[in-house]
Amino acid sequence: MPKIITVAARKGGVGKTTIAYELAYLLDAPLVDLEFDDGSATRIWGYRHEARTRAPLLDAIERGTVPRPLKGHRKPDLVPCHPDFQLNQPDADTMANILDTWAGEWGRDFVVVDTHGGGSPSGDGAIAAASSVVVPVPLRTKDLNATESMVREMPDFPLVLVPSMVPRVPPAPEINRIRTIIEGTPVTVASPVPYVRGIETRKKRIALTSENPTPKAYVAFADAMHQLASFLKEDHL
Repeated sequence: MPKIITVAARKGGVGKTTIAYELAYLLDAPLVDLEFDDGSATRIWGYRHEARTRAPLLDAIERGTVPRPLKGHRKPDLVPCHPDFQLNQPDADTMANILDTWAGEWGRDFVVVDTHGGGSPSGDGAIAAASSVVVPVPLRTKDLNATESMVREMPDFPLVLVPSMVPRVPPAPEINRIRTIIEGTPVTVASPVPYVRGIETRKKRIALTSENPTPKAYVAFADAMHQLASFLKEDHL
């Protein structure tokens, strides 16, 4: 059965969409974008809903059909989101069933789902359908507070915390807090993804991990994404 990897967080601005985009490329997985705000994977990919007459995600949900992911050069295959999805998203159970159906029809080993930062009904459905829920966690107080609430809310879900935007010298108190957050739960922690200046303002549409050779400034980030993709693959062997 295909494995659904959902990237989710209870707070925006944590590096969620960048991680989802790169993971989808590395796992050769369709990327289902459920982020309806600007800054979404759909925008990064270069898809502009303003220039289209149809909304593939909304059309497929409304008609009960399976969307055909868009293909691009050195980008993940994409099911693009649309701003109207905010007001027309299914409830959690319906979204979970839809994702299971799509994943089965696509026949790929993995499907990656990016969700709305802060949570949403569709995002809750994507979490329920997931084989792994990747939770980016910057080592900042508010982000750690949000992550702690998420772990308390769903300790039995397959959460994988990923320290993200980590500085060259990680702050020890925040690292220790992650250990405290997961203590007594089955929640796992993957290798950290470092902070690299310029990723948030990068203009290229292609996946960073598709570049060969990788630009020197991004080598540490690309290596971390390869490690995360390998971790998820090994977890599902």
